[in-house]
This record gives sequence, C-alpha cells and structure tokens, in this order.
Amino acid sequence: MLTENILKEAEAMQDELVEIRRYLHSNAEIEFQLDETVRYVKAKLAEYGCDFADCGNNGVVCNIGKNNGDSSILLRADMDALPVKEASGLDFACDNGNMHACGHDMHTAMLLGAAKLLKKYEAEMKCNVKLMFQPAEETLSGAKNMIDNGVLEKPCVKCAAMLHVMSGVPIKTGTFVVSSGGIGAPAADYFTINVQGKGCHGSTPQQGVDALTIAAHILIGLQEISSRELGVSDEVLVTIGSLHGGTAGNVIADTATLQGTMRAYSDDLRERIRKRISDISESIGCAYRGKVCVSFGSGCPTLKNDSELSVMFENSLVELFGKEMVLNSDTIGQRSSRSGGSEDFAYISNQVPSVMIALAAGEPEKGFQYPLHHPKVMFDESVLCKGAAALTFIALNTL
Repeated sequence: MLTENILKEAEAMQDELVEIRRYLHSNAEIEFQLDETVRYVKAKLAEYGCDFADCGNNGVVCNIGKNNGDSSILLRADMDALPVKEASGLDFACDNGNMHACGHDMHTAMLLGAAKLLKKYEAEMKCNVKLMFQPAEETLSGAKNMIDNGVLEKPCVKCAAMLHVMSGVPIKTGTFVVSSGGIGAPAADYFTINVQGKGCHGSTPQQGVDALTIAAHILIGLQEISSRELGVSDEVLVTIGSLHGGTAGNVIADTATLQGTMRAYSDDLRERIRKRISDISESIGCAYRGKVCVSFGSGCPTLKNDSELSVMFENSLVELFGKEMVLNSDTIGQRSSRSGGSEDFAYISNQVPSVMIALAAGEPEKGFQYPLHHPKVMFDESVLCKGAAALTFIALNTL
C-alpha cells in the first residue's frame, strides 16, 4: 500500500517538479556561488513546512522525522552547475554562461520532491531523514565543506544515498542502476604545474630558458606514466587539459602553466601517481634549467559502496518499480557501469555506509545522444517523479 501511495503522490507532483527543475536550470550557478539556487531551495522547503539550516558555505541541511532517536539516513543532492555555455536549444536554457550539464538541477528537484513527500509521512516515521543540498560538487569540495560543518552529526548519520542521472546511455529511461559493493567512482585530484623560465628575444634563445619547451616535455612526460609505469590492471588516468604560456611569437616564454586532473580506482595508486607527477615535472624543469612548482588543489578519495546497503536499496527499488526497471553494477559489469567521473560523495562514503544510485534519463535513440558535461546534453524530465519516489521510499524502508 505504501508503495502505491508514494508512486501516485510522486506522479501527482510531476508538473511541480518540472517547474522546479526548469527554474534551477535557467538560473544555473557554479561552485559555492549559489545564492539564488539556495534562496529558491529554502523557499521550497519552507513552503513544504520543513525545518532547514545553513551548513557551511551555501550548503543547506533539512531534517525530517521529529528527531526520532539519535540516528538518521542521509539523502544527498548536489546543486552546482558548470561554467559551460549552453547550446541545448531548450526554451529554458541558461543564458548566463553557466549550464546544468551534469543534471544537478534534476537532482535538486527530485530531493525537494522527496522532502515534500517525506514531510507527509513524518508522523509515521521511525527514524530521521536528513536531506543534504550540497554546493561545489564539480570542484570536489562541497561535500567536505559540509562534513566539516557538521552535516553528519546531530542526529548522527548512520547511512547515506545519492542519486545521479545519466543521459546519452543505451539504458531504458527510468531504469535505476544500484552500485554493487566496492569502489564505484575513482579518487581524483586537480593539479597545477607552474614553470618558471627566463624570457628573452626569440633570435637569441641561448640567453633565456624556454618555459614553453619545459612545459611541452612535462606534458609528454606525464603521459608516459600510463603507458610505461602502470600495468594493464591499473586503472589510472592523467589528463592535462590546459597549457598556457608565452605572449608573442618572437619572444622566448618566461612562464608557462599546465593544469590537469588525475583519477585512480585505488587510494594507494592515487598517492603513488601524485608523487610521480611532482617528481617528473620537477626533474624535467631542472634538466632544462628552469624551476617547476607542482600544487594539488581540490580532490576526493575513492567512492566506496556498502554491500549490505546496496542489496537493501536494490530490493526497495524493485519493490517500488519492478524487477525489470532495476539493475546493479554487477549485472551490467562493473567496468561498463563506471563513468570514470569522480564524485565527492566519496567523502561521505568513507565515513558512513553509503551507496551511489544512477537513474537513466535519456536514450540516444530517443534524441538524447549527448553525454554529461556536453553543452548540448538534455535530460528526460519524465524521470523526476520516479527519482523523488525512489529517494522517499529508500528513506522510509531503511533503518
């Protein structure tokens, strides 16, 4: 009976969820700079009669359950967009230079829907549910900021779940993929390599130290990590996505800067490759008479899925939607189910039993051919009510 009620109530909210999603989409904001997004989320929570509080830098936490006991299940949605100029052609496309190209507007709308549904069942709830509206997932820094500001405390979080939409994948829209126990997303680190050379006239290179030459050799040297220092079973990626240096064609560059990311499915490999990035870069700088400084910025550990919780969540979703609409990552293969993208929900998964759930929201053959982070990516909004129902039922069925 509960399953039927939740599904019907969620479906009745579909138009409202679409409205919420489109407002968030057209007002996309990035990193911790989420003033309008947070204002809107708080207004909706107040409208639903939910208690909420600030948590860290533009994070919002909402507790539902009348403080039943000293433990809670946490449901998380990320709110930030990407600094991508949207080219989707949608009527509600964002025009401020940012874009919800990773579906975080969908996640926030679904968690708001869950807030409204859970509030209806609050008197019957035997546990607390904590809703975590998080900033700065794309820079892998928002979850840690909220943890440092107490999101896992008062009441204490005993387990956690997150849901992430997918688009451009050949899986039937509305299908849930529950991560099986084990590593579900790689650790990641952002890094910057600053090269200091010595500028001079292009006609007298012997008088200078070419920062661009050093940067070019560093770029090539770092690619050798994957091809010559790792085995076929080691899952590591080192990417240099930005290289800038020089000011004119007839001037030896004084400085250059490289920026990149590193991802690894092992925390031990993560530490090993971090060291190699520094060693290779600094040694090349020394070999070519320059100075190199490597700095690591934001990052996150591997995301760990709890085996027992995974089975529990999968069973709940099967009960709600039927077996044909629920898969797990073991069923479709761990490797094929991994996107390679890192997720700072990992910080939570390293402290409490957690599970990452994916929701198919766009098949290529139905016009959703672009992947996440593409300026033309779109999402099938029909899954909004399903996501809200799933989060609600998982919370009520756990603890």
